[in-house]
Amino acid sequence: MPTPTLLPDLLAQSAERWPHADALRSDGCAIAYEALQAAVTAHRDGLLGLGVDRADRVAVWLEKSPEMVVTCFGAAAAGGVFVPLNPVLKPRQVVHVLADSGAKVLVTSCQRLALIAPLLHGCGTLKHVVLTDPSDAIPDLRHEGVALHTWRALAGAPAGRAHRVIDTDMAAILYTSGSTGLPKGVVLSHRNLVAGATSVSSYLENHPGDTLLAALPLSFDAGFSQLTTGFHSGACVVLLNYLLPRDVLRSMERERVTGLTAVPPLYIQLASLEWPPAIGQHLRYFANTGGHLPRETLAALRRRVPQARPFLMYGLTEAFRSTYLPPHEVDRRPDSIGKAIPNAEVLVLREDGTRCAPDEPGELVHRGALVSMGYWNDPERTAERFRMLPAMASGLPLPETAVFSGDTVRMDSEGFLYFIGRRDEMIKSSGYRISPTEVEELLYETGLVGECAAFGIAHPALGQVVHVVVTPASDGVLDAEKLLAICRARMPAYMVPAHLNVREGPLPRNPNGKIDRKLLAASSEQHHDR
Repeated sequence: MPTPTLLPDLLAQSAERWPHADALRSDGCAIAYEALQAAVTAHRDGLLGLGVDRADRVAVWLEKSPEMVVTCFGAAAAGGVFVPLNPVLKPRQVVHVLADSGAKVLVTSCQRLALIAPLLHGCGTLKHVVLTDPSDAIPDLRHEGVALHTWRALAGAPAGRAHRVIDTDMAAILYTSGSTGLPKGVVLSHRNLVAGATSVSSYLENHPGDTLLAALPLSFDAGFSQLTTGFHSGACVVLLNYLLPRDVLRSMERERVTGLTAVPPLYIQLASLEWPPAIGQHLRYFANTGGHLPRETLAALRRRVPQARPFLMYGLTEAFRSTYLPPHEVDRRPDSIGKAIPNAEVLVLREDGTRCAPDEPGELVHRGALVSMGYWNDPERTAERFRMLPAMASGLPLPETAVFSGDTVRMDSEGFLYFIGRRDEMIKSSGYRISPTEVEELLYETGLVGECAAFGIAHPALGQVVHVVVTPASDGVLDAEKLLAICRARMPAYMVPAHLNVREGPLPRNPNGKIDRKLLAASSEQHHDR
C-alpha cells in the first residue's frame, strides 16, 4: 500500500483494505469504509459540477454528522479547501467566516440557513448553498445571487475530473479566535493533515480494531484529528453531539469506545461521575488536549479506568499537534507536556534566537512537516508567528519557516517540556480560545456601554471564565441584566461573561493610550482571591 500523500488518501486506502469495516457511526447508524468513500466521490463530483475550482473554499456549518465528514473530504478530493465552522457560532460570526474565507459553497441545514440568510449580503463570493434537509420553508436567496441545491441532487451529479493538487497545497482553513479581533483562519495543507495523522496514530498505536469517540467539534484541530487518525488506521470513528457529560459515558459504553480525546473541562465533569464498569473493559487510552489537566482530575480518571493509558498532549492549531507525554512518564511528570511528537521538533528559544539552557523559560517554537501555511488573508499576523529559524537555532543550510507559538515553556535536562504561560491575552475557557477584542466588539455593538475590557479569570473547572469591566454609556445608566441578556442572545455560551463589573469611567490606560487590560485583570484576580 503506497504512503498517503493527500488527505483523501487516508480514507481511500482504508476503503480499499477494509471495505466492509465501519468507518463512521452516528445516531445508531453505521457507514462502512466502502460506502463512505463512494459518498465522498459523489460529493466531489457534485462540487466539481457546481464549478468548484482548485483552492476554492467550501464551508460547512453543521453538527457532527456524516454529511459534515463527506463535505470535508469531498471538497479536498475535488481540489478545493474545506472550511468547517463550529456549530455553536452565532450568525454574525458565521457570516464573518464566510466572507473572510471567500467561501464559494456553503453546506448547511435549512434551520441554520434561516439564521444567516438576512446577513448574507456581505458574502459576495458565496454562489451556492447545499441543504442537507430541504423543506418548504427555505429562504429565497436569488437576490443575493446564491443558488440553492439539495444534498441528494448534488450526490447525483455526473462524474467529474478533480483538479490536480500536491501535498503542499491548501486542504483546509480552521478558524480560531485571535488575540485581537474576529476569528482568524489557520491554513492547513494536505501534508500537514496527513503528517499529523501519521504521527498521532503512531504514538497512540491506533489500529483497525479501535473505536474513537469524536466528542470535540470537527472545527477544532484536535476534533478533526479523530477523523484523520481514525481513517489512517482503519478504525471506526463515532460522531457524538452531546448535551450532558453523562451522554459521553453512555456513548462510550454503548459503542465500546477504545480511545477518547477531550479537553480538561469535560474531563473534570466526567471524573465527578460514576462510570459504567463496562467502559473499563474496552477503553484503551484517554488523551487530554487544550490545556492543563488538574492532577486531581487525572488521578480520578485513572481510578475510574485503571487499565487505560493517559496521554497528556499540547497542540497548536498553527502546527496541528506538537507534544505528548508518554503514559509511562505520567507518574513522574504529571505537569509536563512531554516531548515533540514523531516527525516534529520543538525548540525553546530566547528572544535573540538562541536556545535556552535547561529549565530556562523561553518561547516554544515548532518546526517540521506539521507547521501550517499561515493565517488566511492576514500577511501581517502570519509574519509575526511564522518566521525563519535563526541559523544558530537550526544549523540548517537553507532557510526554514517555523511557528513561534507565543507560549512560554521550559525544557528540563532530559528534554521534557513544561508549560509556563501565554504571552498574549487570549482567554481559554472550556477548551475554547476566546478573543478579548471580539467580546468587547460585541459589547460595544449593544450601545449600552461606554468603555469595556474583557479578560480571563482563573476558574477551577473551566480553566478561565470571561470577566468584563464596563462603564455606562453617555447617559450614565447601565442595566447589567439587560446587557447580559443581549450577550446570551448574540454570543456562544462559552463566550458569555461570567462576571460583569460596572465601574465609573474612564478605565485606566497603558502608556500607549490603550485600555490597560493587564492592570484590570490583576486587580480583578486579587478581588476574586479574597
